[in-house]
Amino acid sequence: MKKGLKRFLTISSLLVFPGIFLISGCSEPGKTLNKGVKGPQIIVNPETVRLGVAKMKGTKFVFSGSGFEPGDSVFIKLLNVPVEGKKVDLSIASADVGKNGTFNAKVGILTKVSDFLRAEIGSNEKMENIIIITRPPMPAGTYTARAISMLSDKKAECTLNVKGPSLIDRLKDWIGTKLGKIVKK
Repeated sequence: MKKGLKRFLTISSLLVFPGIFLISGCSEPGKTLNKGVKGPQIIVNPETVRLGVAKMKGTKFVFSGSGFEPGDSVFIKLLNVPVEGKKVDLSIASADVGKNGTFNAKVGILTKVSDFLRAEIGSNEKMENIIIITRPPMPAGTYTARAISMLSDKKAECTLNVKGPSLIDRLKDWIGTKLGKIVKK
């Protein structure tokens, strides 16, 4: 009886956990730029990111904007982020403005790890990239993101919601720790 129960639990977990991971990966359609706005504007997709290590590493978030000068460049800053008792502005992305005045600025893995998770990227014995947790991530909250033009005084703002890790995120991070992909120091 014990052997049969153990086998049942093993098979069940092999079916249940992948289903949970698939469901947790689903997301709502993204926000789009308002074509009726003539001046500069910016949006972010997704509007909410979570601070789970595995989740943040796998999340692709992009700031998109319009109403800027063709050929210009924009920098995206996250404003008033608490860092070591002070509030600072973090440069988190940049992009070139296209001929139609639009841009798409992707937030890179190094920014996600160092600025959002406040961790480091290292390697293990197998020379695989790992995330090394050295301090707590940035505080959860609603932050203002600002696109700043390099060639003009044009600016635009939107909000980015940063939430703590969900239960599923914590489970993924626990598994990542057990597999040696995440190291806590």
